[in-house]
Amino acid sequence: MDRHLSEAGDTSANEESDTEKVPRTLRDAPAKSDRKKSKRQAQPDDTKEEEDEATRELQQRTQKYKRGAEASGKVRSKKAQAGIDHAQKQKAEAAKAAARSEMLLTESGGYLEAEGTERTFKFTQRQIAENVDIGSTDKMFNLKLDEFGPYSLKYSANGRHMLLGGRRGHIACVDWRNGRLGCELHVRETVRDVCWLHNESLFAVAQKKQAYIYDHTGAEVHSLTRHIEPTALGFMPHHMLLASTGMTGRVVYQDVTEGRVAGEHRSGYGPSHVLRISPYNAVAHVGHGNGVVTLWGPQQPQALAKVHCHRGPVQALALDSSGTYMATSGLDGRVRIWDIRRFEPLHEYRTARPAQALDISQRGLLAAAWGRSVSIWKDALTTRVGAPYMRHQLEADVSSAGFVPYDDVLGCGHAQGVASVLVPGAGEPNFDALVANPFQTPRQRQETEVRMLLDKLPADSVQLDPNFIGRMDPRTRAQQHSDSLADAHLRHAAARDSGAHLDSAVRNKTKGRNSTAKRYARKRNANVVDLKRLQEMERLEKDLRESAAKRRKGPLPAHETGALHRFYTEKNNTR
Repeated sequence: MDRHLSEAGDTSANEESDTEKVPRTLRDAPAKSDRKKSKRQAQPDDTKEEEDEATRELQQRTQKYKRGAEASGKVRSKKAQAGIDHAQKQKAEAAKAAARSEMLLTESGGYLEAEGTERTFKFTQRQIAENVDIGSTDKMFNLKLDEFGPYSLKYSANGRHMLLGGRRGHIACVDWRNGRLGCELHVRETVRDVCWLHNESLFAVAQKKQAYIYDHTGAEVHSLTRHIEPTALGFMPHHMLLASTGMTGRVVYQDVTEGRVAGEHRSGYGPSHVLRISPYNAVAHVGHGNGVVTLWGPQQPQALAKVHCHRGPVQALALDSSGTYMATSGLDGRVRIWDIRRFEPLHEYRTARPAQALDISQRGLLAAAWGRSVSIWKDALTTRVGAPYMRHQLEADVSSAGFVPYDDVLGCGHAQGVASVLVPGAGEPNFDALVANPFQTPRQRQETEVRMLLDKLPADSVQLDPNFIGRMDPRTRAQQHSDSLADAHLRHAAARDSGAHLDSAVRNKTKGRNSTAKRYARKRNANVVDLKRLQEMERLEKDLRESAAKRRKGPLPAHETGALHRFYTEKNNTR
């Protein structure tokens, strides 16, 4: 009872205190502006400093996500200017939204760290397996496939599926995370390379005579007869183009959505065995036997650029995700790092034997394989590193190597099968589900496929600078004309000074009976006599006779005129 009374007393006291806080009349209540001032005065200075610091950090992050330079100058058309302003506003909002989304990236990548006199490249896979979780340990395995090797392997864009191709005809696609076999077949001929298409439902195989496309069940879908004796394949996901190069030295682009050939170019350097697609601008990098790497686009008849990388044949090639750096290995035993923006070499590494496989991870780790050894360098693109980050020894000679997207795993194909090596810090820890989702469902995969088809880019949009689309030339038409004339004069002067002949006169093109096509047709049909040709010969003879008679200015002979010709002449005379 005393307890209840005490509670009642407490409640009455609380009510009295509440009544004291509430103003009795409207005059006693503070004004709205006074409440705002009191709130502003109550804010400490530390809160303002935190807000300013967050704003500065957001601006720095926004600079990282900006794409392209802002439009300078004004245009006369108000409608066009409004469109430009709207596009610039959308760009700024997209960059700011991307910067704010970094707060949702909860995962962070880690690397191996050595203590004291230890070195990270001395850590073995067994030691790493003893210090990681069970899930990471399951990613380390070794497939014994010693009958149909050596193997080439590729991973899907989300890193969930692995595609294997044995040189002696064995093909298999595996969901390596869950240990499920998708399909397995034997084509009974040489397999030189394999490649995933837009997702794991279709893949392409470079076989002995031509390329083929198979589905996820192993059924043959298409036979690509224009890809003759292919040796390397590459796919452009944003353009839906399959690129190949082979023994003929040609670079062929096939549109997998329409089935037509988007481009076919002759390199002129003989057979090539190396091809990589840049993830930045979708330009195909092809390595040749004379040490030259050529850059190709589907709609350009000539190479976009040519880089002399090695003194011997190019053995392997790798590109980073930003499109800034390129790593090449040649038969001269060197691995060179190139800056693609300037086409200049930065530094090089020497290997015991020529590297047969190269790959660059999402976070910039460089893997090089030669013989049975695989070496991985950290920060090897920007600076020259003295010692490697990791080393691993395999059972047989390595034929291909590739990092798994969004995972710390390196896959190696060799003569005895396939090995999966754990490399801490290789993959991107955070993924974008709209770009590549490792945990996507069949329904999400279908929606992604439809979205990719709707967002497909034309083949002529493949250029060295992918930001050229949407740019405007601020010069007027008169300025453009004057600049072009000045460039022509400069070229003419340079050619004249160098001694080269530059004939600027416009020549009349022969389009009559002495054109190239006419001469070829005459030579081809010189010994062919048909009714049409006989009629034409008779007509030409008649025209020649009439022209000769006109020159004589007299009547035609009787045997050359018709029966009624005399009446026709008399009628004309009477007129």
